[in-house]
Amino acid sequence: MENTVLETQQLTKRYGAITAVNQLSLSIPRGSIYGILGPNGSGKTTTLGMCLSTIRSTSGSYKWFGQAPSTAVLKRIGAILEGPLFYPYLSGRNNLRVVAKIKDVPESRIPEVLDIVGLTERMNSAFKTYSLGMKQRLAIAAALLADPEVLILDEPTNGLDPQGIAEIRQLIREIGEGETTVLLASHLLDEVEKVCDHVAVLKKGSLLYSGEVDKITKNEAQVEMVAADVNQLKAVVEAMPNFQSLRQADNRILVSFGPDPDPAAINAHLHNQGIHLSFLATRKSRLEEQFLELIRNS
Repeated sequence: MENTVLETQQLTKRYGAITAVNQLSLSIPRGSIYGILGPNGSGKTTTLGMCLSTIRSTSGSYKWFGQAPSTAVLKRIGAILEGPLFYPYLSGRNNLRVVAKIKDVPESRIPEVLDIVGLTERMNSAFKTYSLGMKQRLAIAAALLADPEVLILDEPTNGLDPQGIAEIRQLIREIGEGETTVLLASHLLDEVEKVCDHVAVLKKGSLLYSGEVDKITKNEAQVEMVAADVNQLKAVVEAMPNFQSLRQADNRILVSFGPDPDPAAINAHLHNQGIHLSFLATRKSRLEEQFLELIRNS
């Protein structure tokens, strides 16, 4: 079985003088929850549109499951690129019947996808009575009807309240725990960090980083320390082995010592130097900090 579900090579889209996507090369591993992260206008939706053959690329290429794009290949993919579009007066179940007929898939799958998205109890309610979160879950159910190998979601939590956001994120995680690969475009750092295991960071159509979410931060663990005399603390810390950098905020400092710092050894060393800490903790750098660093340096 092909281990890569989607591979792009130098994929580019220009609109006149504007380059929406610039020579983008990505490899999406099977079984991942892969986030395409970037601010609005970074080329996320355009990239997905090209890979679904709804937007013609200017140059470059892409392959699904190691094959050139075709109708048969695209049938193996479920996608939601816009807001949920259903008949407001039909029930959730009857809306899915319409979708099943369009997609030429058996209606027998409808109860299963309704159960997956948690809408079984409301399947006979009219779509117009659904909350925004329920509408989005029904859209995901529709995308899952054909039992796709890949599920593509573009900004799936846009406009939802906190409860709706939590429900959709949990649903995405549950889908990703199965055999379905999830490709998620989002401008929300928190969403990608909490849901995805892989990420590609885009800015103005260009790729800044791609890889595992953990690896973007794993070498960025910092040690947070507080002492009565912060200047003395800084002087001793800066002379320590493996010291890399230091940032001060009031009477506390954040220190980078490289990967896997040993808090106990650090505390013992400072104690031997006559410094008694009132607080010490390791803090893993969040994706947000690394993302902002990437944006600043690009």
